[in-house]
Amino acid sequence: MKTIKSMMNHLYWADGRILDALEKSATKNKDLLKLVRHVAVAEIVWLSRLLGKGTEHYALWEEAEDLTAVRTMFEENAEQYRVYIEGLKESELDEMIDYSNQSGVQFRTSVRDILLQVILHGQYHRGQINRALRIDSAEPAQVDYITFARL
Repeated sequence: MKTIKSMMNHLYWADGRILDALEKSATKNKDLLKLVRHVAVAEIVWLSRLLGKGTEHYALWEEAEDLTAVRTMFEENAEQYRVYIEGLKESELDEMIDYSNQSGVQFRTSVRDILLQVILHGQYHRGQINRALRIDSAEPAQVDYITFARL
């Protein structure tokens, strides 16, 4: 549980760092804005599944007009995940969750694997965003776990 909590704390930190880099770059790249919004919405979707709520009303790939709304989503996600994880017992990590994906296909996955999906999914897309920032001659965000762990 300690590792998952630490990795989730890294996720909250890294979400903020990538938003800071996007804001600093002043990018108008709609694909990057869509991608960072996708990460925020995916976090909401997975938490909803963990809580036994439906997710069909969430659109994973809508355009984002600006980063303010996305930052608000990330901040709300962090708070809701903190509450969820604080109430989670080690023994509950291997409980199975039944849910439907956005296409209505049924799945059954452990709480542990869902949390790892959230952690790894965000890191994957932050890497994509950083690469695009570098190509656009903007400064990418340092979001490596080790950088966070050294704080």
